[in-house]
Amino acid sequence: MSQLKTVENDHDPYEFLKGITHARRREDTKQVLAIMERVTQEPPKMWGQSIIGFGKYSYRRSDNSVHQWMMTGLSPRKQALTVYIMPGFSEFENLLAKLGQHTHSVSCLYIRNLENIDLSILEELIKQGYQLMQERYGSVTD
Repeated sequence: MSQLKTVENDHDPYEFLKGITHARRREDTKQVLAIMERVTQEPPKMWGQSIIGFGKYSYRRSDNSVHQWMMTGLSPRKQALTVYIMPGFSEFENLLAKLGQHTHSVSCLYIRNLENIDLSILEELIKQGYQLMQERYGSVTD
């Protein structure tokens, strides 16, 4: 069975936050972390060295190996705060249009500065994405 490199671990997400040297990125990360805690009602968990995730689900890869991944999460990357909306964005075009300055890939939302984002729209996007993941996969409990 193949192993993923980025897995849930016991590192403290709040200690990780303290180590973010870019002041704006650290404060933006704290704000989005608070939104995710409120929306998911889950404790934050570290995934790998730099991703804070909430909830988890199991999925089967094409090689038939079963893995777990977070239902939503964030990472304070150098270029932008990355917010993971795991179901992707095809069902959320209306929210993206109202969100503010951002870019995105398949399931990653890139935000350079929260001041340019409508936080209520961001919260709704996280909420709907998380709910959709729960509907599709249920959730894994330890």
